[in-house]
Amino acid sequence: MSDAKQIVSNFLATFSRGDVDGVLDAMADDATWWVSGGLEGMSGTYDKASFGPLLRGATALYVEGALRITPISMIAEGDRVAVEAEGFATMTSGRVYQPRYHFLIEVKVGKVRRVREYMDTMHAWDTFFRP
Repeated sequence: MSDAKQIVSNFLATFSRGDVDGVLDAMADDATWWVSGGLEGMSGTYDKASFGPLLRGATALYVEGALRITPISMIAEGDRVAVEAEGFATMTSGRVYQPRYHFLIEVKVGKVRRVREYMDTMHAWDTFFRP
């Protein structure tokens, strides 16, 4: 496995444990996480400082304390890793969140620098925001 793929694999495993401090520690100081779509409170670009509170708020909504992300495939070229993945979490509301993702993750000097997250925004809205 390439170094970049190993870094991303470790990063997603840390994320899947609900270890917010570990996720933030694995991110470069200038890291950003972009989420596709137009969902207020979810979509958009987050810097490292604003991503922490978003993650802490989300993990509080999961019965397991984490959204488990399971990579299905990873392709690396240089410092970029494309990841096809499935997610799973049982919400405290009783709903089940089972997203499918595509991530494009850029690593730099052993840290995650950029994440671009593509997901089904309708499923996210139904799970997180539907009354």
